[in-house]
Amino acid sequence: MTPASRAVMLAALCLGVLLVGVELFITAVALPDIFFDLSGWNELRRASWIITAYLVAYIAAMPLAGRAADRFGLPRLMILSLLLFAFGSLVCGAAPTLEVLVFGRVIQGAGAGAILPIATAGASHLYGGHSRSRALGFIGAATFLGMAIGPLLGALILGWLDLRDALASIGIWGGAAVDYLVPAWRWVFYLTVPLALLAAIYVWAASPEWDVEPGASRMDAVGAILFSTALTTGLLAVTLIGDQPQAGIPVIPVATVIALVTGAAAILRMLRVEEPFLDLRLFANRIFSGAVLVSLLTGYALATAIVGMAAFIDRVRFAGPEEQGLVLGPMALFMAIGAFASGFMMRRFDGTLVTIVGLATSVVGLLWLSTTRIDSELYVPVAAISLFGLGFGLTVTPRSMAAVEAAGRAAFGAASAAVTVARMAGMAVGMAILTAFGTTRIDQVTVALGDQVYRDSILPPELVGQPLADPLVLDAIELWASAEAAEVLGQLFVVAALVLVVAAIPAWLMREGGGNGVGEPERTRGRIASTEDEDAVAGF
Repeated sequence: MTPASRAVMLAALCLGVLLVGVELFITAVALPDIFFDLSGWNELRRASWIITAYLVAYIAAMPLAGRAADRFGLPRLMILSLLLFAFGSLVCGAAPTLEVLVFGRVIQGAGAGAILPIATAGASHLYGGHSRSRALGFIGAATFLGMAIGPLLGALILGWLDLRDALASIGIWGGAAVDYLVPAWRWVFYLTVPLALLAAIYVWAASPEWDVEPGASRMDAVGAILFSTALTTGLLAVTLIGDQPQAGIPVIPVATVIALVTGAAAILRMLRVEEPFLDLRLFANRIFSGAVLVSLLTGYALATAIVGMAAFIDRVRFAGPEEQGLVLGPMALFMAIGAFASGFMMRRFDGTLVTIVGLATSVVGLLWLSTTRIDSELYVPVAAISLFGLGFGLTVTPRSMAAVEAAGRAAFGAASAAVTVARMAGMAVGMAILTAFGTTRIDQVTVALGDQVYRDSILPPELVGQPLADPLVLDAIELWASAEAAEVLGQLFVVAALVLVVAAIPAWLMREGGGNGVGEPERTRGRIASTEDEDAVAGF
């Protein structure tokens, strides 16, 4: 490909992953409005499938798309994934009921989950050597930049795109126009449709010059079904921890059994067939395994930071979405900066060193975050979470590059998917733990509201025996609940910091030299990458 075509293709891939990043955060801002219109807070567990369905489809699609990227033409797969994402977004925006919205979220999640590994594999094929690390840095930076834009864009849409009055001013009070264009949360989904189509057009425009040959191996459909079933049901079991069984159906035990059985069957098949869905020999390579483990452990810390900070703003500071955007936006922005910078740092430093520096920076940010309380100035949690985000971003490119180069060109897609799935699995575990702790604290507050004896045990002496209707009693309970939430969240931030300390061990395994890899020696070939590759990324 010419340098210009490569730059156009990389830009299109970056736009695709940016949309996925936007979607991960923009929907969270609109959830209260969606609940109000389609469900109601009394059906919170049912409405939670707006998130759960997306997450399950998102993760389930990753290994399938990654493996397909090694078997079929990358441009065609990227276009199909973008179109699937756009169609799912359109269904979500036009959804008349909660059930239709959840269905649209499944489609949208499947498209988003396919875009990430395909884009990473595509950037790895487009460039080699130091240019590859910078191209992967662009992909990682675009993802987290989308996350930074998401909350701000969501607040802007909800505040300015309520078209009810505009339609009424031209005599439209009902009908399809009102149903599909009002309320404003529908535009949170509609917005990504034209952008996804634009990215697909750019991929199509640059694809004739892409010389990536489709793989010669076959797709193990049985192995793919077994593996995806195990992954999906396992994630479902973890996500539903703490929920009460619906209609007497023990969903968590059933999902766990299915995950274990299909997971064992998938492993046995991968070990026996000549062309497995996922070559388990990749995990014998310490560089590849180290990259996957780093992704898993940092994913846990990321979920703790995101959900923990959202809970801190809501339960400790008793603030709303605006303040959440002021905190989570800078975190995602600094993740983008870190991911972008790491791609250039790897030109001078080994990826392991960059990763360990990133882990250390994130640990400092989490420990600082654990000290924040209700009386802390807002700039303190903002600075702490931004420091974590910067460190997390620095780990993104090294682990992605280590994985794809250890696997070799024939398995770029599978390696990219493995790293991303590991991160999302770590996030799912972190979210489950946070949800369990959050449920416990909510139950304690409920007891304090209804049990006079328990309430008296936490009230100051001068308020003991006073009725709940007393404003001073309510203020005291609120202050107690805030302090309790801050203490628990602080402990969780410390645990996440310790997890990142442990992540330094697999990060050390990612260092060059002495590997027992089964993949093509990409690092050796990468050092003699053409000047054309270097100039193309430098000018992008």
